Amino acid sequence: MVGLILPAPMSRLQRLAGRVALAIALMLAAATTAQADKRVALVLGVSNYQSVARLANPDNDAAAISDVFKRMGFDIVELRRDLGVIEMRRAVRDFAAVAADSDMAVVYYAGHGIEVNGANFLIPADARLQSDFDVEDEAVPLDRILQAINPAKRLRLVILDACRDNPFAERMTRSVATRSMGRGLAKIEPATADTLIAFAAKAGAVAGDGDGAHSPFATALLNHLATSGLDLRLTLGRVRDEVLKSTGRRQEPFVYGSLGGDTVALVPPVASPIDPNAGARRDYELAAQAGTKQAWLSFLAVHATGIYANFAHAALDKLEAAEKISENADAVQRQAEQQVRQKSDDFRKQIEEQAARETERATQQISEQARRDLEKERQRIAEQAKRELDDARRQVAEARRQAEDAALQVEQAMKQAALEAQQQIEAVKREADRREKERQATLAALTPPAAPAAALAVAPTSVPAMDPADIARLLQAHLKRVGCDPGAADGAWTAPSQKALDSFNRYAGTKFDVKVASLDALDAVRARPDRICPLVCARGQKAVGDRCVQIVCDNKFVLDAQGVCQRRPDPSPQKPKAVSRHEPSPRAPSAPASSEGGKCHTYGGKQYCQ
Repeated sequence: MVGLILPAPMSRLQRLAGRVALAIALMLAAATTAQADKRVALVLGVSNYQSVARLANPDNDAAAISDVFKRMGFDIVELRRDLGVIEMRRAVRDFAAVAADSDMAVVYYAGHGIEVNGANFLIPADARLQSDFDVEDEAVPLDRILQAINPAKRLRLVILDACRDNPFAERMTRSVATRSMGRGLAKIEPATADTLIAFAAKAGAVAGDGDGAHSPFATALLNHLATSGLDLRLTLGRVRDEVLKSTGRRQEPFVYGSLGGDTVALVPPVASPIDPNAGARRDYELAAQAGTKQAWLSFLAVHATGIYANFAHAALDKLEAAEKISENADAVQRQAEQQVRQKSDDFRKQIEEQAARETERATQQISEQARRDLEKERQRIAEQAKRELDDARRQVAEARRQAEDAALQVEQAMKQAALEAQQQIEAVKREADRREKERQATLAALTPPAAPAAALAVAPTSVPAMDPADIARLLQAHLKRVGCDPGAADGAWTAPSQKALDSFNRYAGTKFDVKVASLDALDAVRARPDRICPLVCARGQKAVGDRCVQIVCDNKFVLDAQGVCQRRPDPSPQKPKAVSRHEPSPRAPSAPASSEGGKCHTYGGKQYCQ
């Protein structure tokens, strides 16, 4: 008996010890992997430029970022500030040797940067940059930074807070006219994988230096860069959100490049402390998910003691008590179900008999009621059809009457317009004759008696100038004839007359000055025999030829306030809407053009030229 019991406890202890050892080994392996990554950083900051104004924050930003990298546990952090071009290139070269055997290499730069012909450069403290030709000698290309960190195995990261408003670009001259220089840095796509380049502002945009101790971009980096276990892409995303918020969305950082599917964190996640009960808790959770008696017995077979064993015993007791309660409940339920079935059968029989009787009575009542309803519906449909037919006939009769009235009004309006135009033209002729007689009388009074022959010799060749009011009056009459209504033909060239000539220009393809009534415009309008300006009808009417007629809707439709036929909402008849008409003006007779040079018109046997 003893020989049968002893091996089981020893086996459970061995399995528990094996699980604890495995958990410790996995945590040590994870910690060793995290610590095995060699991380190096080069931090550059340039504030004291020798040939342009000093920048306030780059030195402070570089020092603060350097401290953050040190707190993050980077193996090597090199901080260099206010370097000249030679020192900066030497620092990049030395860092290339450091990054050669690293896993993660990071370069941070704060200062001025410039883009020339699509290439980005970092500007050292001693740069003068009189022209774009000096950039390659006096600045450090971004490509050289990327070459320096390229040997890193897991991550290559460049952070550039160098999109500030650049004073060098304002004074630099171009050695080649086609060479471009941008305000910010140019977009760049890294040639190697697992490489990211973070700009303080998107390509071509300018980043602010900030009013505080650090720039907005550097402040956001200080707040999020050291977050433990956070993927670098999420870190830079949080930096972007904070900069957008702090600058009122005026500055948006941008990241170029790509990483793989694995999580890449600058700071490895903090390892959780070893829990001696982790295995028991995990097995307890599995048993609780199953929730069966066999699952709890299997758990207690492995974990006989401890707090989770006590929990398992309590759960097992609850299951056994629940089984007893369930058995009693099943017996009671079976008895109740038997009683329910018996009562249900009796009640069903009563319902079926009652339903049969009710169905027979309802069938008789429904047949009679359906017959009466059908007859009423037929009468209603016939009456409604008769009302709609009568209504349609009234609408057709009314539409015909309105069409006849409209035709009569059009004919009367055309006759009246022709009469008015003829009267206006005759009035213009009479006025021109009167003025010519006055002019001849004045000329005769002023001409000396000694020279009658000379006066007679001059008179036949002189052509009196036409009065502007006469030109305006004639032009108004002819504009009305071609459908471009200027209002009253009173010789006053006001806004309605100018609007009428503008309409003539638009539809006739001419370009006369609408501010004056000229003989050129009069010739052009008079030469048009037909309507030029289109007929504009009132709401509820449509153009048919040279007149407007009322729109007539089909049966079951009515004309709404917008002049559109809509389905009739109510079968009751509606009054037809009032019809407004806009008729074209009749054409006035055109005057013949002069065969002589210039723009001339003949009225009452006399010739007037412009």
